[in-house]
Amino acid sequence: MTNKPAVYVIAEAGVNHNGDRQRAFDLVDAAAEVGADAVKFQTFNAKRLAALTAPKAAYQKQTTEAEQSQLEMLEALELPLEWHAPLQAHAHRRGIEFLSTAFDRQSLAFLETLGLPFYKVPSGELTNGPLLWAFAHTGKPLVVSTGMATLSEVEQGLAVVSHALRHEHPPASLNEVWQCWSDPRARAALEGQVSLLHCTSQYPTPMHEVNLKAMDTLADVFRLPVGYSDHTQGTLIPVAAVARGATIIEKHFTLDRQLPGPDHKASLEPDELKCMVADIRAISEALGDGQKVPQASEWDTRTAARQNLVAASPIRQGERLHSENLTTARAGKGELAMAYWDCLGQCAARDYQPGEAI
Repeated sequence: MTNKPAVYVIAEAGVNHNGDRQRAFDLVDAAAEVGADAVKFQTFNAKRLAALTAPKAAYQKQTTEAEQSQLEMLEALELPLEWHAPLQAHAHRRGIEFLSTAFDRQSLAFLETLGLPFYKVPSGELTNGPLLWAFAHTGKPLVVSTGMATLSEVEQGLAVVSHALRHEHPPASLNEVWQCWSDPRARAALEGQVSLLHCTSQYPTPMHEVNLKAMDTLADVFRLPVGYSDHTQGTLIPVAAVARGATIIEKHFTLDRQLPGPDHKASLEPDELKCMVADIRAISEALGDGQKVPQASEWDTRTAARQNLVAASPIRQGERLHSENLTTARAGKGELAMAYWDCLGQCAARDYQPGEAI
């Protein structure tokens, strides 16, 4: 993620293509047109991802057919492998990065053939040790989402990543992972390699469960770049996250929120996504560099608005300045009003008329 903007915006197409190839390409176009930095899909094999008995999440039951199993739902939402390279090429033609998240090691191995710039680790795989180790062992930068996780689970996941960055072979035990984590050099290996996303894995996320301050906690505890993967309705929270220091924003989007499927209802439509990106760019610019100095446009106002020392009554050369003959007013020149006390008792260098700057 070198040469990335101050805030890297990932337009999460996810599974919102609904198995329709043209819709997948249209999602790429929409992401490019709104100014996102990347469009991201999901790469998985449904049978490897979900067992026959796997239940659907409550939100999935509400947005998909009730009698449909999670496996059946996922089978309808797979992104065929043969679509990936054409989608990637199309994204690059449109000036946007193509990304996809793998949910199994075979899918990750396939994505390795595409030369993606980095990998997004989804929240559900933070505790999937073997897959997480495989993600890290690619050597690519990782953006790790932390939805549903405790702070200790985030630390455990980072320990796995650090082991993969420093070892050729997977650990023989979890104890070996923790032994590696105790080495400061292993923890230092995460710098420049891992970013963390705060996330609430509920679609849509109610405001009282956003807990945006947890993003600050991740930054304070792990000293890594942080961002926010948003599942709220609207654009308020991702923009607020940028104001709190998020360097990455991920947001689901769809071409039509009325389409069937698990994620459409919690997604932005293109015009909303465009507004979000514009607001993020604006607030990112407005954050500035943190130095409290006059801005270029303020110098003229500073001269016009600040008060100076002026004569309150006629003053003759050699006369001492005192509270009765010295006051302050906007004059645009002369000594600033802050010099008032230092000037009291001094002798006037020349004659002054009332209102004249000292």
